[in-house]
Amino acid sequence: MSDKPDWRPDDSQLKDRFWEGRRLGEFNEAEWEALCDGCGQCCLVKLIDEDDERLYVTDVACRGYDCQNGGCAVYDRRKSVVPECIFLTPDIVRDSPHLFPPSCAYIRLDRGEDIPEWHPLLHKGDRQPMIDAGVTVAGRVKSENEVADEDLEDHIRPWFSDAP
Repeated sequence: MSDKPDWRPDDSQLKDRFWEGRRLGEFNEAEWEALCDGCGQCCLVKLIDEDDERLYVTDVACRGYDCQNGGCAVYDRRKSVVPECIFLTPDIVRDSPHLFPPSCAYIRLDRGEDIPEWHPLLHKGDRQPMIDAGVTVAGRVKSENEVADEDLEDHIRPWFSDAP
């Protein structure tokens, strides 16, 4: 699973540590895409409690997510396969930080922090440090195609849920 998946951009043409000292809106498309580590946490189905408005994260991934290997299996056509897929932009990251784990490079950079030490960009694209850190959800989730909507509550997990 540490090989570069098809959806990962070729970061060999990017300037070393290109993200340092820059704001989210200053990245070109290749840089923006390279910042995604492919952990899949933003691809998990989330539920909001109607009573207390808490966000709960399930172990159920979007139907486009490659649950075994990680990353989007339909990345180039994700909007046609998953119409509700949200294309990340700096505004979405700023306005909806609750949709992302605290380890997310976009969130960290927006807070003025560096990307995590296990990020593939710091390891020549190698995802093994991320896997070793336990950040990826690959291998730990099911596709939403396998779980009925009425069973989603049974799949809530504390990975980054706003749970007590």
